[in-house]
Amino acid sequence: MTKNYQDLLEQLATGKITELIVEQNEFMEFQPILMNFNQRKNIVGSANRGGKIVYHYSRGGVKS
Repeated sequence: MTKNYQDLLEQLATGKITELIVEQNEFMEFQPILMNFNQRKNIVGSANRGGKIVYHYSRGGVKS
C-alpha cells in the first residue's frame, strides 16, 4: 500500500500532524513529491539511523 505523500505533506503544513516519518525504502517515491510541494522550504527533515527520516514543519523554513 502506497502512502499519499501529497496529503501527508499538506497535513504537516496545516498542523494536523506534527511529524512525517519516511523509511529508507520509501524515500525515492517521496522525494519527487516533496520537491514539487509548494511549501517544501518549510519542511525540515532529520535523518536517523537505519535510513529513517523524520520531517516536521518549520514556520521559519530552512536557512541557506
